[in-house]
Formats: sequence, structure tokens, C-alpha cells
Amino acid sequence: EVTGKYPAVRGHDLIHEGSNAREVELLTEWYRRGGIPTLMWHWGAPTKGEGYEQSKMTIDVARCFEEGTPEYKAMWADLDRVAGWLEKLKEAKVPVLWRPMHEFDGRWFWYGKGGGELFVRLWQTMYDYFTRERKLNNLIWVLPHSGNLDESYNPGREYYDMVGPDTYSKNEQGRLYHAIVEMHGDDLLVPLHECGTLPDPDECKQHGTVWMWWMLWHTSHVTGHDKGELKRIYNHPDVLTLDEMEDW
Repeated sequence: EVTGKYPAVRGHDLIHEGSNAREVELLTEWYRRGGIPTLMWHWGAPTKGEGYEQSKMTIDVARCFEEGTPEYKAMWADLDRVAGWLEKLKEAKVPVLWRPMHEFDGRWFWYGKGGGELFVRLWQTMYDYFTRERKLNNLIWVLPHSGNLDESYNPGREYYDMVGPDTYSKNEQGRLYHAIVEMHGDDLLVPLHECGTLPDPDECKQHGTVWMWWMLWHTSHVTGHDKGELKRIYNHPDVLTLDEMEDW
């Protein structure tokens, strides 16, 4: 309504099992329109159930790796369930930018609260199960830092394809981009995988900040965004939108 354009990248979330069939349907439709889907998962802490509040709960993460514990059984049930939805996308020949366990080094979600070593074990467990056992070769793995970058949470270069920060502070965007490059190397694509304000392409060019994509958060972050800036940025020559993605 404001810009006359749709974004090239659209984000979805496997937060509620009852909505996941529709999420997969929408992602498939978006890809077939020429768009790029990105998919996250607000993973409720194993044994605590699903939902946003459950994703912020605290458990003993180490028990997820102890056979026979409720946490172990719940973790594997969750991984199996979500792999099933990702498998449907694979069958539909839909690749997705997959960014699980986002903002892990912010330590406000259960999977980050146990520290870097346990997070790395969680990430590698998911990666190995999804890619090697379930053969999900349609996932482009995005390692989704928060704005509190902590290298102890790095699972290793063989376990992700892209890496980026997220921040809801416009003033932090440039600093975080260059900090990610310093931490992970300059040979990776770097997204601003979640933000509250769109980056300014002119400022990005001036400071050598090359975001491959960004995802503006929903509701008030969209409706309350400066409309003049939305229109300018969506129509900027350095920004690709859905209408420019035909036959990509």
C-alpha cells in the first residue's frame, strides 16, 4: 500500500504446530511467485510446550543429550516433527533460508541460556539430523546471532552457509555488520536477518555494509515505520523487490 512493491524475501515461523501446514503452503506459493522464503522456529523449550513464552523458558539443556530423560525425548520429538514440515518443502522443491535458534547469544531463549558449548551441541545435532539423516538438502543454513555477538556460540564453518546479526537499533546496524565480518570472515553472505528499521542503502554503500537481505519484523515495526523511508528504500536502485525477481 505504501511502496507499490512487495519485498523479495518474506519471513515465516514454525511457532505453532496447528499453523504449520498453512505456513508451508504460503512459503510454497511465495517461492512460485518468484520470492525468496526465510523460515524461523520459535522452538519451545523441550518439555515446556510450544509458543513464544515457552521459547524463553529455562531448562537444563544438558539433559537434552541424556537418553531416557523427558528433555531428550521431547527434543527428538520436536526435531522429528519439524523435519517433517521441512520435508514437505523439499518435496515441493522449495529452498528456504533456514534460521533456527535465532538470537542464540542474546541468552533470552532456552537454547542460549546454557552457554556456547551446549548451544553448539544443539545446533550440530539439528544440522546433522536434518541434513544427513533426513536428507534435507533444500535448507540454506543461516547462523542468526543477536546483537550481543559471542564467538563461543560458533558451531563451525561447516555447519552454516550464511551468518548475520539482528538488531532493532538502527545505530547498531553498521557496527554489527563489520563485527560479523571480523568474526566469521569476509567470504560469507551477511544478512540482517531481523530488524525493526530498514537499513539505508546510501549509508550502507558509504560504509561498505553489504547486507544480502534483511527482514523487517511484523505488525507495528511495519505499520509504524517512516512511510517516506519505506517508499524510498523499496524503490532504491540498489534494492531488489519481488517485481525484479522474475525468472531468477
